Amino acid sequence: MRVKTGWAGVAAAFLLAALGAESQAASAPTPAAPIAESAKSVTIDRIKVHGAALEGNLEGEAVDRDVVVYLPPSYAANPTRRYPVVYALHGYALTVDGFAGLLQAPRTIEGAFASGAPEVIVVLPDTQTLHNGSMYSSSVTIGDWEGFITRDLVAYVDAHYRTIPDRLSRGLAGHSMGGYGATRLGMKHPETFGALYIMSPCCLSARDAPPAPAAAIVEAVKTREEATKLDFLPRATFAVAAAWSPNPKKPPFYADLPTSNGVVDPSVLARWAANAPLSMLDQYVFNLRRYQAIAIDVGDRDGLRVDAKALHERMTASGVENTFEIYSGDHGSAVASRFQNNVLPFFGRVLRFDGR
Repeated sequence: MRVKTGWAGVAAAFLLAALGAESQAASAPTPAAPIAESAKSVTIDRIKVHGAALEGNLEGEAVDRDVVVYLPPSYAANPTRRYPVVYALHGYALTVDGFAGLLQAPRTIEGAFASGAPEVIVVLPDTQTLHNGSMYSSSVTIGDWEGFITRDLVAYVDAHYRTIPDRLSRGLAGHSMGGYGATRLGMKHPETFGALYIMSPCCLSARDAPPAPAAAIVEAVKTREEATKLDFLPRATFAVAAAWSPNPKKPPFYADLPTSNGVVDPSVLARWAANAPLSMLDQYVFNLRRYQAIAIDVGDRDGLRVDAKALHERMTASGVENTFEIYSGDHGSAVASRFQNNVLPFFGRVLRFDGR
């Protein structure tokens, strides 16, 4: 099937192409990444982090969020040593446990360290919502997820673990919707992070309304329970609307949908377009130039490669240094091996460690 990047046709709607592969990747195991025999075990902390930024959200999302923290093998034996932190954001329809499975963590983290990548703390937050994904965005409907990641989560980790509490020692990565999150948050928060690794990012370009059949299904939904039983495309439409076109006067979903009685609302599409990184890029060029390094990768059989390449080219044309790689794979087939062999070594090279 030819995959497009916009809402062009039922089978090629942007979220079906950009996010549907995420749930497929979560259910289909990827080839195991090779692990060195000398790999040492990391320590896994499962914690709850209170999201002050999420308080009062109209959707009723939990403000205490699950987070998994991977502490490097040397952490316990070196009580005075401090470490950089890599924050990794999951994709649409995943939880933190689903993302850990996709990454094959902690196995791949241990493998990266055993293969020579400098030890870092790795943090995976859970951003699952009623409609299956926060989009790492901020609205009165879903809450301020940007603030949760960049303020609440970072502050908690710095307060409870031996981090190097400096932007030059923090990396941000993400896959699919998480790649969108790494792009969006990276553009807006260079004061928090020092390096970005963007994996197969979805949702980079502005889009049209969903096709008529999907739009009709969305408009017919009247209750939250009905919404949770929707198929992928209609449910993802609700996720985008809750994140990018909130409306506190429209219970029970508190969102403006892109169509009304089958007629497209251009004002909603304009609000959605304002959240597309390829539309946002020009106003954040100076922020992006502050990063020590930015990397983007995507599979050669991933429909998202077109927009990922456009992001790379637009950054480069604007004087934002970045690397771009198209590797052999589809949307989810190489996530674990890339995380072990590319993502963590990248941060090991570019983040600031003690003594550097």
